[in-house]
Amino acid sequence: MNARTEPAEAEPAIPARPPVVREFLLVAGLFLVYKVGRQLVAGHTGEAFRDAHDVWRLERWLRLPDEGTVQSLLLHGDALAKVANTYYATVHFPATLAFLVWLYLRRPAHYVWARRVLAAVTAAALVLHLAFPLAPPRMLAATGLVDTARVYGPSVYGPPQTDQLSNQFAAMPSLHFGWALMVAIGLIAATRSRRRWLWLLHPLLTLLVIVGTANHYWLDAIAAGVLLGAALILIRAPRRTATPAGREAHAVVPAEEPPVLVGAGR
Repeated sequence: MNARTEPAEAEPAIPARPPVVREFLLVAGLFLVYKVGRQLVAGHTGEAFRDAHDVWRLERWLRLPDEGTVQSLLLHGDALAKVANTYYATVHFPATLAFLVWLYLRRPAHYVWARRVLAAVTAAALVLHLAFPLAPPRMLAATGLVDTARVYGPSVYGPPQTDQLSNQFAAMPSLHFGWALMVAIGLIAATRSRRRWLWLLHPLLTLLVIVGTANHYWLDAIAAGVLLGAALILIRAPRRTATPAGREAHAVVPAEEPPVLVGAGR
């Protein structure tokens, strides 16, 4: 007696983590390019202020909310302004790094996807910084906004003429907002908790902070959102299914049909 059956159903494969040393070098390189790239496009002071006036007038023509409305909420007391400045200075890099480390350890396929998206957005942002230098609203007298970091502290920027650590004329797009939004989207895509949508509070709070501290215009955040949206369209997130044990896994091979008896002989 003999029987022929189809191959057994394949288990959803969980991809192996990329080599940690290689990933450390890649992520460190991403941050280094971000910092060095901003320095390469530093300068262009006159052009940066002309572009700032154009952006400010465009926002008024588009009837976007006045950034001063958000800042007025911070100026009711020194403590709130200091908290906002501290958030701006200390959350941006650590939150993004923690996000990548968690994905690397718990969701390897989503880690590779998120790293590629962040790299694409950062590269596009550096090109835009070069093509469109922009002074932030805290430098533009026409806005009437206060440089909260300089007045209340802490500040991560020195005088623009002598600041060797950052390019203060790279306001558009806001990578503070773009990276924060990607952190939220990445965690929503990689998890299944009903409360995962609360991660959107991170980019929302970041948006209010970058605008309220007069470091960015609304259009800076909008530009970052557009770049991120384009990257997410081009770089698709991995699909996940559940394993028989109920654990979530990244499906990298299609499921086979269950065993089927094709025929039997006497």
